[in-house]
Amino acid sequence: MDARLDPEMQAFNAMMEGRAALLPPIRLELPFDRPRALTEALNAPLSAGGPVLAVSEDRWLPVRGRRIQCRVHLPAGPGPHPVLLYLHGGGWVWNSIDTHDRLMREYAAAAGCAVIGPDYALSPEAVFPQALEECEGVLRWIAAEGAAWGLDPSRIVAGGDSAGANLAAGLALSLRDGGAPVPLRGLLLNYGVFDSRLDRPSYREFATGYGLTEERMRFYWGAYAPRPADRLNPLAAPLRADLAGLPPCLLHIAELDVLADENRAMEAALRAAGVAVESQLFPGTVHGFLRALGHVGAADRSVAAAAAWLRARLAAA
Repeated sequence: MDARLDPEMQAFNAMMEGRAALLPPIRLELPFDRPRALTEALNAPLSAGGPVLAVSEDRWLPVRGRRIQCRVHLPAGPGPHPVLLYLHGGGWVWNSIDTHDRLMREYAAAAGCAVIGPDYALSPEAVFPQALEECEGVLRWIAAEGAAWGLDPSRIVAGGDSAGANLAAGLALSLRDGGAPVPLRGLLLNYGVFDSRLDRPSYREFATGYGLTEERMRFYWGAYAPRPADRLNPLAAPLRADLAGLPPCLLHIAELDVLADENRAMEAALRAAGVAVESQLFPGTVHGFLRALGHVGAADRSVAAAAAWLRARLAAA
């Protein structure tokens, strides 16, 4: 056992291992419906508890030829509410607006903002750039029509964790470079996937035994971007992009994570590009620690810190 592991993180990991032992093993194999259902059964119960919002419901948006389910959390008050568009993690292949429901509610309550979570298409059935294009479609709808939901289209932050942080960064790049850009107030990036390289030192140090493994990351990239050329696309691997002109960023980094070094590299690249960056390392935590809300103090501290940052970024001009 790694002596650096936070005792609460260790206890949470043991609890989840016990729960997983009651389910069939989750295998990285196709078809992916069964592994996805098992992961959902393991993670969705973690969304129990937490704050109650004035509105928590699902709504549907017509985006890119299909109806996309969006989880909508609105705080009390008449609005219009500033918005966090939150993109759930899960290697682009699993998890959902259900597994991340408590996290979205925690942000909404603590930051006093609306949180919209799109249930974007998953891989390997949908490959890059479909999920990214769907998230951009939802954001552009919010910017153009969000007032009908009591939202303030002039105050939007995009965020996510893991693969969701990847999508948020890719979304910001696409908005910057595309026609009719939508201004974002900021990017909330929790232990994100920012490059298709799997050779940084943290990949070797934490390759196994810390939850997210090198093997899983190879599977995720192969599912999301099966064409090798797409793994070099800056919209899929934002560390390969010119990052100049992106909005202010907050990065939360898990210490014991295969992705720790690419998160540090992302922070350095953003600073070098002139982007305002705040970052915080959470000692003793592993990838995905935000699912441990109410169990691990670091998860609660991360939400509180992010909420303070969100309030500042989303404050009325």
